[in-house]
Amino acid sequence: MDIIVFLVIGGVIGWVASILIGTNAQMGLIANIVVGIVGSMLGFWLAPKLGIASDGQVMHYAIAVGGAVLLILVLKVLKVFK
Repeated sequence: MDIIVFLVIGGVIGWVASILIGTNAQMGLIANIVVGIVGSMLGFWLAPKLGIASDGQVMHYAIAVGGAVLLILVLKVLKVFK
């Protein structure tokens, strides 16, 4: 059951990030999940290096979405998404 919750939350985070960047129409379910999970890991790796504390549930989601947004921007530079 934990893996299903993990995938759903990753998908929602990837979906929110794709809406913020404007790539929602180009990304499918699998891409949203992958971007959400990998972007979250990127965000939580980068946040302490930037001095951003992850106190509280809202901040956790903000860091996760921020990492996913950053990942989508990098993928746009690499021409994966238009």
